[in-house]
Amino acid sequence: MNIYSDYIKEIEERKIQGLHPKPIDDAQLLSEIIAQIKDLDNENREDSLQFFIYNTLPGTTSAAGEKAKFLKEIILGESVVKEITPTFAFELLSHMKGGASIKVLLDLALGNDAAIAQQAADVLKTQVYLYDADTSRLKEAFENGNAIAKEIIESYAKAEFFTKLPDVAEEIKVVTFIAGEGDISTDLLSPGNQAHSRSDRELHGKCMISAEAQEEIKALQAQHPDKSVMLIAEKGTMGVGSSRMSGVNNVALWTGKQASPYIPFVNFAPIVGGTNGISPIFLTTVDVTGGIGIDLKNWVKKTDANGEIVRDANGEPVLEQKYSVATGTVLTINTKTKKLYNGDQELIDISRSFTPQKMEFIKAGGSYAIVFGKKLQTFAAKTLGVEALAVFAPSKEISHEGQGLTAVEKIFNRNAVGTTPGKVLHAGSDVRVEVNIVGSQDTTGLMTAQELESMAATVISPIVDGAYQSGCHTASVWDKKAQANIPKLMKFMNDFGLITARDPKGVYHAMTDVIHKVLNDITIDEWAIIIGGDSHTRMSKGVAFGADSGTVALALATGEASMPIPESVKVTFKGEMKSYMDFRDVVHATQAQMLKQFGGENVFQGRIIEVHIGTLTADQAFTFTDWTAEMKAKASICISEDETLIESLEIAKGRIQIMIDKGMDNAKQVLKGLIAKADKRIAEIRSGEKPALTPDANAKYYAEVVVDLDVIAEPMIADPDVNNADVSKRYTHDTIRPLSYYGGEKKVDLGFIGSCMVHKGDMKILAQMLKNIEAQNGKVEFQAPLVVAPPTYNIVDELKAEGDWEVLQKYSGFEFDDNAPKGAARTEYEKMLYLERPGCNLCMGNQEKASKGDTVMATSTRLFQGRVVEDSAEKKGESLLSSTPVVVLSTILGRTPNIEEYTAAVKGINLTKFAPSHKLLVK
Repeated sequence: MNIYSDYIKEIEERKIQGLHPKPIDDAQLLSEIIAQIKDLDNENREDSLQFFIYNTLPGTTSAAGEKAKFLKEIILGESVVKEITPTFAFELLSHMKGGASIKVLLDLALGNDAAIAQQAADVLKTQVYLYDADTSRLKEAFENGNAIAKEIIESYAKAEFFTKLPDVAEEIKVVTFIAGEGDISTDLLSPGNQAHSRSDRELHGKCMISAEAQEEIKALQAQHPDKSVMLIAEKGTMGVGSSRMSGVNNVALWTGKQASPYIPFVNFAPIVGGTNGISPIFLTTVDVTGGIGIDLKNWVKKTDANGEIVRDANGEPVLEQKYSVATGTVLTINTKTKKLYNGDQELIDISRSFTPQKMEFIKAGGSYAIVFGKKLQTFAAKTLGVEALAVFAPSKEISHEGQGLTAVEKIFNRNAVGTTPGKVLHAGSDVRVEVNIVGSQDTTGLMTAQELESMAATVISPIVDGAYQSGCHTASVWDKKAQANIPKLMKFMNDFGLITARDPKGVYHAMTDVIHKVLNDITIDEWAIIIGGDSHTRMSKGVAFGADSGTVALALATGEASMPIPESVKVTFKGEMKSYMDFRDVVHATQAQMLKQFGGENVFQGRIIEVHIGTLTADQAFTFTDWTAEMKAKASICISEDETLIESLEIAKGRIQIMIDKGMDNAKQVLKGLIAKADKRIAEIRSGEKPALTPDANAKYYAEVVVDLDVIAEPMIADPDVNNADVSKRYTHDTIRPLSYYGGEKKVDLGFIGSCMVHKGDMKILAQMLKNIEAQNGKVEFQAPLVVAPPTYNIVDELKAEGDWEVLQKYSGFEFDDNAPKGAARTEYEKMLYLERPGCNLCMGNQEKASKGDTVMATSTRLFQGRVVEDSAEKKGESLLSSTPVVVLSTILGRTPNIEEYTAAVKGINLTKFAPSHKLLVK
C-alpha cells in the first residue's frame, strides 16, 4: 500500500496548490490500483477506478502496459469489472494511441474469438501509431490467409482512419484576447524559469502569462461558451524566440479542446494570431497540435497622398489600425472561404492558415497523425500490391524550368522522400525529408520523452546518423529539481538510442556542453538536415531547424520531418574589417544594414539566410548562424570554401574522438560512424568528386543583402530599448546601436560571457584583455560582476593546455567544481569574475539570473523581458547584447566604454577576424 499511499499524499499536497492528481505513468502504482479494483470490498476501489479510467497516461509508459493488459483481461472475460464492460474496455484501448494498446488489439484481432476479433479490428482501423513490429504481425497474418488482417490492411490502404473523421467546421467563432503588445516571446507563454515543471502540464499551465490573464481568459470563456479564445500578439509576432511545445501546450490547455476524456491535461486546437503573424518555429508547433495560426495584418504602415510611408520623428513608419482585435472582439473564421470576418464584414484573407496540408492537420487533431497515417497507408498499399488511394492532399511541387537551386533547395532535393521522381523542386514545395542529426535539450527533453511515449516509439529510427541529448540548460545548478528530472531523462534517451551528456551508468564524466556546440561538431556533412529542440539549432554545417519537443520526437522516431522548402535570402560581404572590430559586430551590423537596405522590412523573417561566409571555420561562423534565430530567420546555411570546410570537419572529427575517448559512444558505435562519414566527406572534397556545397549561379532569392564591412566603425550593441514609448519596439533584437550612442555613461551592473554565441577565441580574448588591463593599470578591479560560462569542456581543456585558463583562475573569485556543483541558484553577485560550469547559465534564465532591475551586458542572444534579468519595482531589467571585449571592458569600468577606451583596451589583441572570400562561391 506504500506506493498508493504516497500517491494519495501527493494528491493532498497538490490540492493545496489548486492542482488535480498527477497523471499516472508508473506500472507499479497502477498495478496496485488494479488490485484495488479487483477487490470489491476495498475502501479505495471507487477512487482507483477513477484513476485507472481517467488519469493514466497512454502510449509506451509502463502504466499504459498495465492498463492495456487489464483491459485485455476484461475483454476476454478473465476479469469482470461491472463499471468497465468489454465494449467500454475497447473504447479505452482506442484512446491509448499505441504501444501496449496496439499489441493487445492485435492479439485480440488475430485471436480465435470471431466476435472479439471483429471488435478489435474495428478499433484498429482507427489507429495510426503502428511501428514495424505491429505492421509485420499484420502482414504475416495477411499472408497466412487471415481474413481480419486483410480487412484491417484494406482499411489502412483506404486511409479510413482519416477519411472517416469529421470534417473541419466551416465556421469557427472566436473571441479575442490580447496577450501582449509587440513581439510575444514564448517566455511569456512558458517562462524559462519554470522549465522544471514542463512535463507536469497542469502545474506548468499556471505560469502562462499571469494569473490575472488566466482569469480574464476564463471570464471570456464563461461569457462566450460557444467560442474559442484566440490569443493575439498586437502589433507584433506571436511566439518569437523559442520553439516551445510547452508554450503551445499552455495555450491549448487554457483555450483549446481536450484531446480525450480519458487523458488529463492534453489539449489540442489552440488558435493564435499576430499582427505580423506567427514565428515559423512556433507555427510548426501549432500545427503539431492541430491548431490555427493567423497573420492578422491588422496594423499597416500609414501612407500619404503620394503613397509614401509616413514616418515619425525617429524615422520609424507610423502604423494605423486596419481593423480592431481588441480583447473581447467576436470574429468568425471561415475555413471554406478562408477569410476572417467581424459579423458580415470581411476583414482579411487567411488562406495561408488553411492550406490543404494544414486543413488535414486540423481535421486529424495534429500533424503526427498525418505523418504516421501516410506511412501506414503506404505500408498497406504495398502489402496489398495496389496503388495507394489519393486521400491526402498532394504535396505542392513547384519547379521552375531553367532556374538554378539555392543551397537549401539543393539539400531538400537530395533528402526528399516521396516526391515525383526526377522532378527538381524549388522554394514553396511541400517536402518530406530524411533527417541526419537530431538534438534534444534537457528542459524540453522530458516533454520529448513524453511525446515519444505518446506516439508509442521505443527506439531511434535507423536512418538517423546521430542524435544527442544535452545537459546544458540545467548545468548551472544541480538542485533537487534537476536531480529528480535529469537522470530519468538521460536514462530514457540513452535507452532510446541517443548519445547522452550524462551516463545513466555513471561511467563517464557528466558533460554539460551547450547543445548547439555539440550538434555543430557531430554534423559532419554540409548537406545534412538537422532538427533540434531549441530555436538556436542553427549549425554552420548543413541546414538546421529549431523545433518543438514534438517535432524532435517525430524526427527521432521516424527519421523524417515535413515542411515547405523555404525561400532564401543571400548575404554576401564587401570591404574590410577594422582591426579593432570583432566578428560579433559584423553579425549585429548585418541585421542593422539589412533593415536599412529594405526600409525597415525584415526580409530574413521566416526565410533561410544563405551566408557566403567562405573563410570562417565552423566554430567562428556559428556566431553568425546562431544569431539568425534573433533575425527571425527559419534557418541559416553557410557557404564555405573547400579548404575551410575541410578544416571544420577535421576539428569536428577531433571533438567526436574526444567524446569516444570519454566513453560516450553506444553499442551501435554511432560516434565512430560519424568520424567515418567525415573522412568520406573530406575525401570527396579533396578529390574534387563532390566539392563543398554552393548554390547555382542562376538560383533565385527573395532578396540579396550585401554587408559593407567598411562602414562598421565601432562595436554594435543589440538593445532591448526597454523604455521605448512604442511598446511594440521593445525587446525586438532589431534595435542595433553603435557603442557611441551610450556616450560612455550607461551604468552596467553585471557582465556575462558565455552560452552558445562564444567560442574558444572569446575565452582567449578575455584572458588577453585581463592581462592587458593589469599591465596598463597595475591590477584588475571589477566595478561590476563578470560571469563566464565556457560553452564546452573541450574548450576548458584546451585553454588549460594553452595557459589561458590559468590566467582566468588568477582573476576569478569563484571557479566551478564538478565534484561539488552548486545546489542553489546565485541571487547576489560580488564585483569579481565567476568561472561557471560549461553550459547555458544566465542565457537560459531557468536557473541563474542577474539581480532584478540590473543592466546586463552579455554575449548572450536573449534580451527578452524577464529572461536574463527581471524587472524590479524601481527599474526595468535590461539585457544588452555585445561582443566579448565590450562585455569585459564594461565590467571593469562599471559602465559602457567610450570608443577611445575600447580601442585602447583591445590594442594588440587577436579578435575574431573575418575577411570575405575572393572566390565565387557558386556552381
